[in-house]
Amino acid sequence: MSWAEAVVPHFKALHVGFLALWMAGLFALPTMLARHDGGLLHAEFTQIRRATHYAYVWAVTPAAVLTIASGATLIFLREIFTVWLFGKLVLVAGLVALHAWIGHTIIAVAETDGRHQPPQALVPALVLLLLVIGVLTLVLAKPELEELPIPALLMEPLGRQLPFDVPNR
Repeated sequence: MSWAEAVVPHFKALHVGFLALWMAGLFALPTMLARHDGGLLHAEFTQIRRATHYAYVWAVTPAAVLTIASGATLIFLREIFTVWLFGKLVLVAGLVALHAWIGHTIIAVAETDGRHQPPQALVPALVLLLLVIGVLTLVLAKPELEELPIPALLMEPLGRQLPFDVPNR
């Protein structure tokens, strides 16, 4: 057994743990944002705003970065370069976009002092649920997607040069 095979279970455990924390945070933050109500007292609004900000900055974002880093490490340790993996990466990009949108909403709520109305928690939760189900389907089922019709333009090199000079080193 090589050292790479020996560390794979440890990286998988880290990946799943960080993923669970990231997804829990992405479910919780929209609910916390929905509590930002203009009718709250200033002290209550400040408390909720700080809680969402600190949760996003100190828990959810580091979990996202560590999830992606451990997943990328697993890709190279296991040398998995299949079509289902690229589909999964597209869905992960959707998770990252949702993460960034939630962060933007947290900032908008904080900077407008209650004038920005965050969306109801149901909409981001449904988007997150669809993305998570898609990722889990691809990871657990590992469907044969090689038969998908992909344009030939994407399947073979065109032999063209880059539109700029690449320095020689």
